Amino acid sequence: MTHTNIKPVELEKAYRLLNHGPTVLVSAQNGKDVDVMAAAWACALEFSPAKVTVVLDKSTKTRQIIEQNGYFALQVPCFAQIDMTYQLGSISQFEEPDKLKICGTELFYPDDSGVPLVEGCIAWLICKVIPEPHNQQAHDLFIGSVIGAWADSRVFRDGHWHFSNVDNSLKSLHYIAGGTFYTIGDEVKTSL
Repeated sequence: MTHTNIKPVELEKAYRLLNHGPTVLVSAQNGKDVDVMAAAWACALEFSPAKVTVVLDKSTKTRQIIEQNGYFALQVPCFAQIDMTYQLGSISQFEEPDKLKICGTELFYPDDSGVPLVEGCIAWLICKVIPEPHNQQAHDLFIGSVIGAWADSRVFRDGHWHFSNVDNSLKSLHYIAGGTFYTIGDEVKTSL
């Protein structure tokens, strides 16, 4: 994917990037510490101002970085990235310092926020943590205020996903368990 396909998404419509329940990649950076992990439990929380939630286990390096820095990104990987996504969710950077290299994860920075984004995804949201210490400690639940959002215009434009007529490699992933994912299904509409 070239960066020419990446287009800004209005923050009031950023919730639509997560509304269909995809697996996400969570990335963060603090100084030279950079990590990316996969997460299945992320969702939109509020329309305006745009807010999201994500569950981040205490044992992850990504969470440690987010707790130090206060910023993170959620990105929607696609079928072309299934192996990388699974590896990012299976390998700990605490145990394997070269995790990102092993997984073939390439990063880019869309602005001066210092939050790395994963190359090749189909949507990206940069978020600032809204501190909720009880939720973070008791439930591993982080709330983020969305401060920037982008999507691949080949599959998201005019505020909506358009998966019907795209190559399967661009469809979002939905994690089940044990290395099994589904891709987004066929579009169906109500008759009402």
